[in-house]
Amino acid sequence: MSNVDYGPLTGLIGRWHGSKGEDIAPLPDGTETNSYRENIVFSAAGDLDNAETQELVAVHYHQLVNRISDDKKIHDQTGYWIWDAEAELVMHSFTIPRGVTVLAGGRYEQPSDLAGSVLTVSASLDSSNWTITQSPFMKGNALTMAFSQTMNITSDCLSYEQTTLIDIYGKMFEHTDRNDLVKE
Repeated sequence: MSNVDYGPLTGLIGRWHGSKGEDIAPLPDGTETNSYRENIVFSAAGDLDNAETQELVAVHYHQLVNRISDDKKIHDQTGYWIWDAEAELVMHSFTIPRGVTVLAGGRYEQPSDLAGSVLTVSASLDSSNWTITQSPFMKGNALTMAFSQTMNITSDCLSYEQTTLIDIYGKMFEHTDRNDLVKE
C-alpha cells in the first residue's frame, strides 16, 4: 500500500468472500429471494488530485455474485471507493453491465464499539450531486430511482446492506441485498 493513507477505506483492501448473501428481487407478479455467494477483490489504486486542489485516495474493486441454487452469475460490478479526507467525504462510484452507473456519496463513522469503519452512501436520480445514469432501455423498463448502502468493515469481516429503488413492472420496488464476507 506504500505511504498512502487510505483512511476508512484501508480495511477494504484485499480479497473477500461470503456465502450468506440474500437477494430480494422483483418479479412481474411479486418478489423472489435468492441466496448467493460472492467474491470481491479490493485493490489500492493510490492517491490523486483534482485540479491540484482536492486530494483523494481510491480503492478499486471487482465483485462477482453467484446464486447458490444453480451457481448462475447474477451480478458483476466494478468501481471505486474514494476518500476525501479534508471534506470527510466517502464516495462510491460503480458500473454494472446492464447500462447503469451510480455515483453515491456520504460519510463514514468509526463507532466506539467497533474496531473498523462504517461507510454509508446514497444516490438518487433527482440529486444534483449523487446521481444515477442509465441506458434508454433501463430508463424505460427498470428505472433506478435511488440507491443506498451501508458497509461495516473490521479487520476480518465486511457486512453490507444495500437497497436499490426501482420503477419496474409498473410499480416501485425496493431491491435489497445483504451479505457478510470474510477476508482471505
